[in-house]
Amino acid sequence: MSDNIVKLKALGIGEAESAWMRESFYSDPKNRLAQNACVKQDFLEVCLDRTVTEKMTHRFNTKIDPEGKPMTNQKNSGRCWIFALLNIIRTPFMKKFNLEEFEFSQSYLFFCDKIERANYYLDAWVEMAKKGEAVDGRLMHHLLQNPSDDGGQWDMLVNLVNKYGLMPRQCFPETFACQQTFKMKRIVNNLLRKDCYILRKMVQDGKTDEEIHTKKSAMLAKIYTVCGICIGVPPENVVWEYYDKDKQYHAIGPITPLEFYRQHVQDIYNIDDKVCIVNDPRPTNPYNKMYTVDYLNNMAGSNIVLYNNQPIEVLRKLAMESIKSNEAVWFGCDVGKHFCRSSGLLDTNAHDFKLLFGADPLLLSKADRLIYGEMFMTHAMTFTGVNLEGEKTLKWRVENSWGDDIGDKGYLIMSDDWFSDFVLEVVVDKKFVPTEILEVNKEKPVVLPAWDPMGSLAQ
Repeated sequence: MSDNIVKLKALGIGEAESAWMRESFYSDPKNRLAQNACVKQDFLEVCLDRTVTEKMTHRFNTKIDPEGKPMTNQKNSGRCWIFALLNIIRTPFMKKFNLEEFEFSQSYLFFCDKIERANYYLDAWVEMAKKGEAVDGRLMHHLLQNPSDDGGQWDMLVNLVNKYGLMPRQCFPETFACQQTFKMKRIVNNLLRKDCYILRKMVQDGKTDEEIHTKKSAMLAKIYTVCGICIGVPPENVVWEYYDKDKQYHAIGPITPLEFYRQHVQDIYNIDDKVCIVNDPRPTNPYNKMYTVDYLNNMAGSNIVLYNNQPIEVLRKLAMESIKSNEAVWFGCDVGKHFCRSSGLLDTNAHDFKLLFGADPLLLSKADRLIYGEMFMTHAMTFTGVNLEGEKTLKWRVENSWGDDIGDKGYLIMSDDWFSDFVLEVVVDKKFVPTEILEVNKEKPVVLPAWDPMGSLAQ
């Protein structure tokens, strides 16, 4: 037995140390009381600070009008990034067409993304095989973990809408597999990993580009079949029939989804006019610089995912100005931190973890949380309101996509401190962005590694 193994065994927890920790735990009456409470209910509810929740009411002095109806629900899927965009677009769309309620088809963009993303990764794996990238290297390991991920980033939405357009939900409704995506995603991932193996071998065996392309097309057709069976195949042309608020019947179409976007949506929401601003405070990534993440995309030959890195005060001001102008804001955040699901509260002071556990999880700075794997962009939602005291932001109204049984009929409330700590990116119209910040978008981006936390996907 080597000396290293002996040393590692010597570091194990001994009986005396284990007995000391047990005695220390039960000698504190607070631990016994906390244990009695937490074994019977959610510990997050036990340590919820009532003095904080009482102050954070769902009332706002600045809101967009109208807010979207009905409240959307992504169910058990990672499509929040799609829902958040479509929730934003529908509010001016409802106003334009005098609608009481409306939804765009989330499953349509979801289907398009699944096919495009599969094609993107098949191309990427051929490229990496030609470069001699090791199959057991960190890059390949990262990309093979979940190639058919449900989640996404803002620029992926831009790619999809500009190529495929939009359609009303009634023209391509939800299916079981859209709302319960795990099983379909597992099948597609299985196919993609097998395809990666075959394509790499073809490159190593010296097959021609034409032979590889022919094989890749057959692989993509199989993935299309899986998605078509589970999600449905979107119609090439749609007819949208609807009643307006005055109970008048209208019909638009037959029309392609791309024509529908260009003729009926783009004038009220031009996705090319939107700018994604991120807050990455790590010292290695200075502000006023452009960044991208290696192999982070969903469409071959399209725009890459770009990040204009700015201080959090910039994100806050841009979001505020947008809402004041009656325009909702797409944003990405780490939603699981300091979140009270029952009341829909996002507040860094909502839970007194130190009182319950004797430990404070907020000791790390935002930069250190990104560095040490404590923080990722996990979810995308929509800002629809803000409470202002002059130009000072106090709290934010958030439209989520988890149904109407959370918070205020599905709407969440976010403290301004939570915004600073856990919001990572916002998307606003370029008319709100100062010229000097827009100029940053013209720079050549710094390429971050594929596994960088800023490359995480909102789900």
